[in-house]
Amino acid sequence: MFKVFMGIISVTLIWGYTWVTMKIALSDIPPFLFSSLRLFIGAVPLFIILIFQRKRLFIGKENVNNYLIMSLFMSFGYMAILTYGMQFVDSGKTSVLVYTMPIFVTIISHFKLNEKMNIYKMVGLIIGLLGLLFILGLEIINFDLKVVFGECLILISAISWGLANIFSKIKFKHIDVIHMNAWQLIIGALLLFIFSSLLEPNHSTNWSSPSLLSLLFNGLFSTSFTFVVWFWVLKKINASKASMALMFVPILGIIFGWLQLGEKITVSIMIGSFLICIGIFMNTYNFTSIRRTGEQKKQQLNR
Repeated sequence: MFKVFMGIISVTLIWGYTWVTMKIALSDIPPFLFSSLRLFIGAVPLFIILIFQRKRLFIGKENVNNYLIMSLFMSFGYMAILTYGMQFVDSGKTSVLVYTMPIFVTIISHFKLNEKMNIYKMVGLIIGLLGLLFILGLEIINFDLKVVFGECLILISAISWGLANIFSKIKFKHIDVIHMNAWQLIIGALLLFIFSSLLEPNHSTNWSSPSLLSLLFNGLFSTSFTFVVWFWVLKKINASKASMALMFVPILGIIFGWLQLGEKITVSIMIGSFLICIGIFMNTYNFTSIRRTGEQKKQQLNR
């Protein structure tokens, strides 16, 4: 259990710090090129793992379309749109907006997976949306087009991440997770490199030491390492318990952004983050299971 705990801690810390490193890299590297290189760097270790495990490397014809759709959801819809929007938004605020994903998953699952919304999830959804209003409220009142545009893109990326999670549940029940992600990363890297060549031909790139270190951190740690550790953790403990770690990522993102980049932590961001974390908790914690366990214990005592 100690190894599992350390795994959760390491993943949470890395994901919390990722937003600072992305912000640093984006000051020197255009967003689509950065995303392409990050995905490529992240894919290489996963293919190495497949080779060491002596698993098949190629995609079967029956899975090509699903892998491509998954890559469009994750690599383009999530990574590329997120990175582009992050140019205009602080790293801490980005982390909070991105981790509204579990709330969107609850809504999508209600329609696509027949996972009906119970009272706990409904309350969490309302609280999470209130948190969004606190964070977005000042930008809407004191309208800054670039910031609002960036925040909308980040929310779209969170929805795309949620769609990817739902799609994977439907289509990849019996597919090796490392194999699927290795291929969706490499496909995404190639697609985004093409996008970068078409849309960022005149964008100057400064291969500074901070940007290169940030790129390597995002590729090796934020993508490959955390992916392997996270799915290892999910095999060891209940997914709902592991998902509780998601609550701390946006908080860490805000703290790291304040410490290293000097980003402001306003009262509205603090309140909004707190409400969103409660919303995540309400949507990921298995209240129904706890209630059933309690009822079973009462029945046993009555006997």
